Amino acid sequence: MTGRHDVLVRVLRVFTDDGGRQGNALGVIDGALVDQDDRQRVAHELGFSETIFIDDHGTGELRIFTPAVELPLAGHPLVGAAWLLLREPGAPTMLDLRPPGGLVHAWTGADERTWIEAPLGTLPDWSLVQLGSPAEVENLTGTLRPDHDHVVYWAWIETGVMRVRCFAPRFGVAEDEATGSATLRLTALLEVPIEIRQGRGSLLSARPVDADRAVVGGLVVEDEPLHLMPRSPR
Repeated sequence: MTGRHDVLVRVLRVFTDDGGRQGNALGVIDGALVDQDDRQRVAHELGFSETIFIDDHGTGELRIFTPAVELPLAGHPLVGAAWLLLREPGAPTMLDLRPPGGLVHAWTGADERTWIEAPLGTLPDWSLVQLGSPAEVENLTGTLRPDHDHVVYWAWIETGVMRVRCFAPRFGVAEDEATGSATLRLTALLEVPIEIRQGRGSLLSARPVDADRAVVGGLVVEDEPLHLMPRSPR
């Protein structure tokens, strides 16, 4: 880590329900506080499904890490980062984010949901597996096959609404509570707007834009921050 001061980690829950419950926890860190070669360790130590490091608040340059790997693009950390940046003093009503995976547009709607429009080509290549009923999804105790190491299981609840669970041991995440990149993949595959009920009660909304891009959004709340102590010099 840079310097000898503790590192502030802002903790968000992204894609909560309408009452601010559930959602996927996210750590957000000012990139200036953590050296590039120390970020994977920090993400692993925090243990969130993703931790995002904002390197430039003005240009939106940032990087995303799971506990095990860096991702070029991901949904819930970008929605969370957008929510924070859009709330900064003097922030525009729309902004651009620049993760390594490509340009992402972000805004907050009249319904208070924060939205991103993202390219599809650099998202994680989820296995998308449709099951016969929401109950089958609900009753899962893990992946159905050993090679399903980053898999989305889904079923229709009703027209336009689906039950989803995601398992991602490849990324160091046993089960993800709310997965924006998977939602983007699903809406692009089906070519219709969708509402998703994922995990223990998280809510996500998405719609396709064209063959290359899609939109996902939801509500975000902020919890108490964490403070990481700097490592002792060797």
